[in-house]
Amino acid sequence: MASALVILAEGAEEMETIIAVDVMRRGEINVTLAGLSGVDPVKCSRGVVIVPDTSLEKALAGGTTYNVVVLPGGNGGAKAMAESEKVKEILQNQEKAGRTIAAVCAAPIVLAKHDIAKGSSVTSHPAVKDTLVKDYKYSEERVVKDGNIITSRGPGTSFEFALKIVETLQGKDKADSLVPPMLVKL
Repeated sequence: MASALVILAEGAEEMETIIAVDVMRRGEINVTLAGLSGVDPVKCSRGVVIVPDTSLEKALAGGTTYNVVVLPGGNGGAKAMAESEKVKEILQNQEKAGRTIAAVCAAPIVLAKHDIAKGSSVTSHPAVKDTLVKDYKYSEERVVKDGNIITSRGPGTSFEFALKIVETLQGKDKADSLVPPMLVKL
């Protein structure tokens, strides 16, 4: 079964986190929501509190790998992941192994900070565009997939972002099958 690691940090954007987790699980992807700072509940950018499934350390125990590592946005969460040496190590290993990395909203700054996929086409929330334009081919598209990198713009693109992850791991037919029952308008 395809697997996903979603890293949850204080200040993450709630919608981007929950929609990604929910849609991937509907797409039959085994999702682990891992707390960057442990297993304690995480206060997100709009005050919603989310309880991680496990800690990041436990999620990676025994050399566990994932088909995709997902980085939700939210300014505070993105900054925390950008400052984390553990996240840097995870992303570098993911990139070296040719596995997928997905980042939404402010989270593409984490890719830039950790020197991931430089020169790739990416998008992000407009507020962090200036951080990305010098090292990446910047796009205004709602979701951009370039090789093993998937990026997206923000809360309003969360369903499209999550569906692109499902399509990448499970195929277009599986992703398309999720749209009607969720009543998503694409």
